[in-house]
Amino acid sequence: MGFTRSELEAFRDATVPDLVGPGLRLLFVGINPGLWTAATNTHFAHPGNRFYPALLLAGVITHEIDRGSGMNEADRRHVVERGIGITNVVHRATAKASELSALELREGADQLRRFVRAHRPSVVAIAGITAYRTAFGLPRASMGKQPEELEGAELWIVPNPSGLNAHETTATLAMAYREPAVAAGIAIG
Repeated sequence: MGFTRSELEAFRDATVPDLVGPGLRLLFVGINPGLWTAATNTHFAHPGNRFYPALLLAGVITHEIDRGSGMNEADRRHVVERGIGITNVVHRATAKASELSALELREGADQLRRFVRAHRPSVVAIAGITAYRTAFGLPRASMGKQPEELEGAELWIVPNPSGLNAHETTATLAMAYREPAVAAGIAIG
């Protein structure tokens, strides 16, 4: 599956529904949907995004998800049945996260707090340190498990899986995503 630039631009400012179900234990939080994500209606969807390959390598999910084409219903069911959910700090789709304002990120943090209170995951893993620092007003926050909880949930900051994040590989992302999954009691394959 592929899209032209103009086809993707048609998804600017679109939203992608949260992926969440009963028994939520681990909530992954992206910065905001990219245009490919909005086009496929699948979080972390872009052929260069390493989120699902890292989850598979870490044993957090047990089968490959085609992020370029988007999740099918069996994929969605698999993720939810494993106790995993996915949402974003900001729900508006953009070509790059850098298009978001600091105000949007702060407002998104408030919305995320409400979401966590409503769905009560045991662990929240936010993918993206820079956006986290801005959204939550914590300029010195570091990667890994945070000293404070988020609305009663253990809080982790993990690397952004975007292909634009050249500092990470699928293997290093898998190690980072495995830790909050273990903390949430997700069976590791």
